Order: sequence, then structure tokens, then C-alpha cells
Amino acid sequence: MKIKKLKYLLVIAAIGLVTACQTQPKDLLTQLSELPNVSVEKIVGDTTFNDYYEMWFTQPIDHENPKLGTFKQRVLLGHRDLSKPMVVEIQGYNIWTEKAGELSKLIDANQLTIEHRYFKQSRPDSLQWDKLTIKQAAADQHAVIQALKKIYKNKWISTGISKGGQTTIYHRFFYPDDVDVSVPYVAPMNLSREDERIHKHLASVGDELTRKKIKDFQIACFEKKAELIPLLEQLALDKDYQFSIGLEKALDLNILEYSFSFWQWGNTNSDEIPGSDASAEELFQHLTKTSSFSFFEDKDIIKQQPFFYQALTEIGMYSYEVSPFAKYLNAPKNLTFDFTLPKGVEGAFMPESMLAVNHWLQTDADKMLCIYGEYDTWSATQVDLNGNDKCKKFINPAGAHSTRIKSFPPEMQKEIVKALETWLKMDIDEEKLIRN
Repeated sequence: MKIKKLKYLLVIAAIGLVTACQTQPKDLLTQLSELPNVSVEKIVGDTTFNDYYEMWFTQPIDHENPKLGTFKQRVLLGHRDLSKPMVVEIQGYNIWTEKAGELSKLIDANQLTIEHRYFKQSRPDSLQWDKLTIKQAAADQHAVIQALKKIYKNKWISTGISKGGQTTIYHRFFYPDDVDVSVPYVAPMNLSREDERIHKHLASVGDELTRKKIKDFQIACFEKKAELIPLLEQLALDKDYQFSIGLEKALDLNILEYSFSFWQWGNTNSDEIPGSDASAEELFQHLTKTSSFSFFEDKDIIKQQPFFYQALTEIGMYSYEVSPFAKYLNAPKNLTFDFTLPKGVEGAFMPESMLAVNHWLQTDADKMLCIYGEYDTWSATQVDLNGNDKCKKFINPAGAHSTRIKSFPPEMQKEIVKALETWLKMDIDEEKLIRN
């Protein structure tokens, strides 16, 4: 009898032990490792998070035809706590930084950073350019978000800066229920291949005196072009720059780019602009400070070719206002960005995508908070909500492309935070904007 009782007790104990093992929660690394088509490694990242992980998602090159092949997409995860919200930093390019973004710090959230397909480490072995579309990229981001939502159950917020802001909008267009709120920063909404609203912006932004100084500076550069070309040749030697378009065309393009860069970045004071009597060396030094020649350099173009391809085929870009400088240009009609396209690839623009997204923004989009800088050249093509009060837009007075929530005047910061609090149904400590 005693032996039977002992066996009974041992069985009960064993069952209890098994049950305890089964109910014990798995650690985060185990949960991440069990996600399908994902490899993960714990790494050293931003130490403001409790843990940091690098993940590689196996993605189809074509989500509508998986047989076409796959590529590995790089994703970073900054973990604070499973009970906290998740901010998804949707990149428009490669991953620039492992640091926590403004929103992650503001709401003390976890952060997921997704590299864009075809950039840096998230490139297929063979680049099939027709698969680089906003729809395919959104499907990548959807797959990553849905996988992590199995683990993180709180609120989800997507965000991105510049092209990342555009990509944030496109993702939400295709997958409106993936996240609760989206905050695109300084995101253009171009409606044509070369959106001419850029020209109108540059003709009216800021004050008339500054605009005149900019134009006079550009004319001075063109008039001293023969003296500037040797300086560019020396710069190319010093920095190992290669210009397959030729030094003269690179110079022409960068002089035309100057006004765009001046207002986009806002790093140059109008008092710094050299006068027409300045030496070639002074003109060149100021030009290179405000508008980098690397934008037109062969190696940089190759790195950014996915951007140029998308800009010229689907998401739009800009052209230069050449008429005021036509007499200085050998072939003004050829000063476009077509030279940035991959060799042998057609650059036909498909307007349907942007028109569809624009219509959605003005009708069905909701809980989208758009941030802009007033002077930023890309604000020329900012989102036009056209009365859609389910979304909000805030424009930082005299702000540039570097505008963030913390850049706004205090009263406007409060409005932005209030909108986020309402949509997310949570209290936010706006003092963190000052501390961060």
C-alpha cells in the first residue's frame, strides 16, 4: 500500500514539474528565434534599451511570386519591455543608426528598425529592378510587423524620416491595420516624375533678399566656371571622386542644386553667401559646404541607385529651374537625373501609385500625423490632407528638413503630443522632448 502511494505521489510530482516547465514563459531571444524565416543574434546596440537584437528576415523578391527567389532583410530590435508600445522606424534607405529615435524616447517604447529592400545589406544577389516598388517594400514591412506582433501586444506606431516618411505612408496605404498611429517626418508626396511645385517653392520661400543672394551666387559660379573646374578636379583627386558625367556637367548640376540644398538643410546663413565679387576659391568653398558634390559622384550614385530608380519610376523627384541660367549651360534639356538610372534600365514613370496614395490620404487615411519644416524644399510637395480631419499636419515655422517634434515652438509641441495622446490613449511626458 505504501509503495502504491509513493508511486502515486511521484507521478503527481512529475506532472506538476512538467506543467511548471510548460507554463514558464520563454525568454525573448527564444521567442524571436522561433519566428519562421528569421535568424537572430543578441548584439551590443543603443544601451538606452535593456536588450538589443539584430535579425535577418528571409523575404521573397516578389511577394506575388515566391518562386522568383529570396533575399535577407536586416532588422534591428531595441527592447525595453514586452508591456510597452512598439515604434517601427521604417527606413527609406539603409539603416543609418542603431540609436533610439525621437518617438521611442518620447513614449519610452521598444523600437523596431527595418532596412529598405535593395539598400546596403538588404539586397538580393541579383537586382531585379522591376521588383523595387512601394507595394513590394510594404509587403516586406508587413511581414516583419506581423511576426513581431505575436510577441509585442501593446500599441504600435510607425514612423520614418524623409524617404522613410514616404515609405511609412506607403506601408500604411497598403496595410492600414498594421499599426495604430503613423508619424511620417518631412515626407514628400510627389505627384509627377519632376514635380514642378519645387520651382514655385524656391521662388517664394524665405525672404526676397535671401532668394536674390542665392541667385546672384549661382550666376557668379557660372560666370567663373572656367576657374571652378580646376578646383573641382583637385577635389575629385583629394576625395577619390569619379564623375562619369564629366566635370563640367557635375559642376553645372551642383550649382543648380545649390538653392535646393540651401533651403532643404537650413545650415547656411544668408550672410555667409559670397557676393559676386568673391574669388573662385571663395565661391567653390561655399558651394561645396552647402551642396556636396558627392550627390553626383559615381560611387555614391551606385549606393543610392535604388532611391533614384524609385524616384524616377514611381515616387517622383524634382528637376532644376534652368531658364534663368540657360546662357551658361551647354545642354540645358539634358540636366535631368536620368544618368543615375542603372545601365540598360528604362526610367518610365508610373503616376498611378502616387495618385492612388494621394487620394487615400485625402479620404480614408486616419491617425496619420505629418511633420514638416516650413522652409524645407521638400515641403513644396508635402502631404495635402484636403480637409481629411482624421489626420493631422504640423509645419514648423522656418523649419528645415531636420525638423523634429522637439524643433517646434512649445505650444505647437503640446498640440502634437495631445494628438498622440488622444490617438494612443496614453499619457505622454512632453518634458522628454526637452531632455532628449
